[in-house]
Amino acid sequence: MKRAKLAGSAGMLGLAALTLVACGKNNNADNTNNAKTASRFPSAMPKKEAKQGGTVRVALETDTPFTGIFLDELSVTSFDAQVASPGEESLFATDDYYKITDDGPATMKLDKDKKTITITIKKGVKWSDGKQVTAKDMEYSYEILGNAKTKAQRYSTKLEALKGLKEYHEGKAKTISGIELPDGENGRTMVLHFDSIKPGMAYSGNDYYWEGAAPYHYLKNVPFDKLESSDEVRKKPLYFGPFKLAKLVRGQSVTWVPNEYYWRGKPKLSKIVYQVVSPNSASQAIKAHKFEVAQVVNAQWKQVKDTKGVKFIAQIPLAYNYLGFKVGKWDAKKGRNVMNPNSKMNNKSLRQAIAYSMNIAQVTKHYTNGLSFQVPTLIPKQFGDYYNKDAKGYHYDLKKANELLDKAGYKKKGKWRAQPNGKPLKINLLAMSGAVTQEPIVQNYLQQWHKVGLNVQLVGGRLTEFNSFYDKVQHDDSAVDMFMAGWGLSSEPSPNGLYSEGGPANYTRFVTPENNKLIDEIDSQKAFDRKYRVQKFHEWQQYMNDEAYVVPMFNSYKIFAIDDKITGYSLKPTENSNGHPLWYKVGYVK
Repeated sequence: MKRAKLAGSAGMLGLAALTLVACGKNNNADNTNNAKTASRFPSAMPKKEAKQGGTVRVALETDTPFTGIFLDELSVTSFDAQVASPGEESLFATDDYYKITDDGPATMKLDKDKKTITITIKKGVKWSDGKQVTAKDMEYSYEILGNAKTKAQRYSTKLEALKGLKEYHEGKAKTISGIELPDGENGRTMVLHFDSIKPGMAYSGNDYYWEGAAPYHYLKNVPFDKLESSDEVRKKPLYFGPFKLAKLVRGQSVTWVPNEYYWRGKPKLSKIVYQVVSPNSASQAIKAHKFEVAQVVNAQWKQVKDTKGVKFIAQIPLAYNYLGFKVGKWDAKKGRNVMNPNSKMNNKSLRQAIAYSMNIAQVTKHYTNGLSFQVPTLIPKQFGDYYNKDAKGYHYDLKKANELLDKAGYKKKGKWRAQPNGKPLKINLLAMSGAVTQEPIVQNYLQQWHKVGLNVQLVGGRLTEFNSFYDKVQHDDSAVDMFMAGWGLSSEPSPNGLYSEGGPANYTRFVTPENNKLIDEIDSQKAFDRKYRVQKFHEWQQYMNDEAYVVPMFNSYKIFAIDDKITGYSLKPTENSNGHPLWYKVGYVK
């Protein structure tokens, strides 16, 4: 599934690669120039004739090991998605507006009257062990996602538009009634039967159906509850993309070699190596030419911008970083988020005051050389008229923050404010570790909150390592009151997968009738009328801003330093799969 996030549902954008530099003297003119420079970058390397062979080394910039879950249905981090990208390929190709075309491994036909989608795998699309990808492989993805024993984070109520999936997920049925394999399990066609055809189903990343397949013949004997930890997923995965996994140093590096059965033919490169490198060392690595592909840590742009022998390409990703407030828990038995109306952070005035206390615009202008920027809503500008350009978001206003707190009854008792019931108020913030400069940035926000009398402290007294961070967030650790994280998004903008009552990825766990209503309207039959859908998107953004369960913070230019001898590396939607370059196109210039 298309993602700057993870797959068609939602994935996490690792903050470690986009951390901020320490506070210092601001130079707005220089920052503006830097942003303008980034916007002029091309989105692809020059197209030239490529030769066969060669190794490309790719920097994976993180201060923590990647988890190494090589199965898209269970993978949830951007780091795993990156290291898997040479092998992984979506079923579908798209145009530059993410509309599905017939150019990928499979074709898709939508029948609005019959309420069906027919997906056919092309003959010759094979797993890296030589087996043809089959209809059963496509069905098996839904079984992995839907089986409660896998605890798949990618499962959401949006997928329940497929008939029978909810019953299967709840253990009431052994098969998914809405999946038909007209030519049998070994055929190449799958027909999906829906309760209704939804707006966006013609586009990748719509979340109503899965855009991948899983090797049933290879995984079928692994129990669902053992799948994530199995060697078949962690050490010896199968993919039908251009490369296959040859060597794994767990959490540190992955080496890929050509998949001899790749349906498009032999890739140009002979090897791709992903290697973990600390974000703090990224600029030195780029200047020393240790990698042919490396993302620029925006805080280090000045150090690398004059590097010889590289070209810089860039995009503004479908992504944002945000502050989320924990107001409930995930009920695994019911498959629903359950909000606690009495939770500490379930006070709108408190949340809004916290948002108004954040000097996000100052942070983004100075701390990232102007290459990050505050975003006012949870729908990025790239989504065109779905983006509510009139939404103001939260600007820095300590006076307003104090007024909100005073009016809501958060009275000061000495240095700190107390809860309206008179009890002490301590707010625990979970923030992710990253580059060495992450600490002073988070401390900056703590100081802003302290200015209005809010006793906000870091969980455990320190920044939290990436994997531990998401473990605490996903499992609703009681020590966490609010958290700073990031999303990469689907290329179809419906918020259902991230913020619905039935979505495990709704990590704040907020549930309101109005939110349910607006999301339902966004994805309703009436929303085939684009004007209506645009209106509902605008209403949803305004509602989310007002309620402030999730406060949008910033997005960042995503800049890559590419060896100037490389061709075929592109960030364009038509030349991407799952938000990563189509690696079979990448090679060295002749």
